[in-house]
Amino acid sequence: MPAKPSFDPQRALELARQTFDIEAKALLGLKARQGESFTEAVRAILGCSGRVVVMGMGKSGHVGRKIAATLASTGTPAMFVHPAEASHGDLGMVTPGDVVLAISNSGEVDELAAILPALKRVGVVMVAMTGRSGSTLARHADIVLDSEVDQEACPLQLAPTASTTAQMALGDALAVALLDARGFHEGDFARSHPGGALGRKLLTHVRDLMRSGAAVPRVAPDTPFIEMMREMTKKGLGATAIADADDRVLGIFTDGDLRRLLEQGMDLRQLHARDVMHPNPRLVRDEALAVDAADVMEQYRITSVLVIDAGGRLVGALNSNDLMRAKVI
Repeated sequence: MPAKPSFDPQRALELARQTFDIEAKALLGLKARQGESFTEAVRAILGCSGRVVVMGMGKSGHVGRKIAATLASTGTPAMFVHPAEASHGDLGMVTPGDVVLAISNSGEVDELAAILPALKRVGVVMVAMTGRSGSTLARHADIVLDSEVDQEACPLQLAPTASTTAQMALGDALAVALLDARGFHEGDFARSHPGGALGRKLLTHVRDLMRSGAAVPRVAPDTPFIEMMREMTKKGLGATAIADADDRVLGIFTDGDLRRLLEQGMDLRQLHARDVMHPNPRLVRDEALAVDAADVMEQYRITSVLVIDAGGRLVGALNSNDLMRAKVI
């Protein structure tokens, strides 16, 4: 029966710091040992016509799932196959054009060892990530990535801790080297993460969010001031475009402009749109990224921008509320 828990806050902090020290030392040791085998693994994966099939049991399996997900999201097709399931049919997922990344600290996991001959017969390139260079897994591999650690952070030296941290870091290093070699950039990442914040920022264009058609507040330059105010109130944007008959933007009038006129005590009833408009307003193209429109608003401290097409014609309007609703800002 387990002993009754006895919590010592100082002891807990001491163990936490000790864990950080042990795992940091393990990563520095890992860094020093990487060389030709690492570059061979990157070259093999780059030349792979299929996918990277990641395998591992227990904690190494959990790490393997994360590595497969990181590779897949950064431009390298990858999937995780459980070694135990592989011996019961899932080995059919592995094809001759694949690279198998097999992860095991000991290199002697029975479930992996059982399928190594079958994997060799398939004709895949085998990359082993192991802490023992003389293990069964290492002997069967074409390329061996050394993930050895001097000690685990677990005081009992039983729970995989520093060893799984080393595996995770080595997988991240592979993913980073591969994405760089592939010329993978932010736009590629966004396409594989359309539901995330970055995806929204890099895939959402102004035309996707702008108000268009009758929803765009606009008046002609000779529109009486009162009629212009009615247009602003009706469209609810806090501004209106002043455009000519060819849809060319001549200026803009905003709620802020109205406040400034009132402070001056001017008789607004005799004025027209051309008299009070702010000429040469900030404009954005409809094909621009929404995040770029947000940058324009922030840079010039404005809350609305008018949108034009490739021909310079007024096609829409956008304000900061539209961007916030779309979670671009």
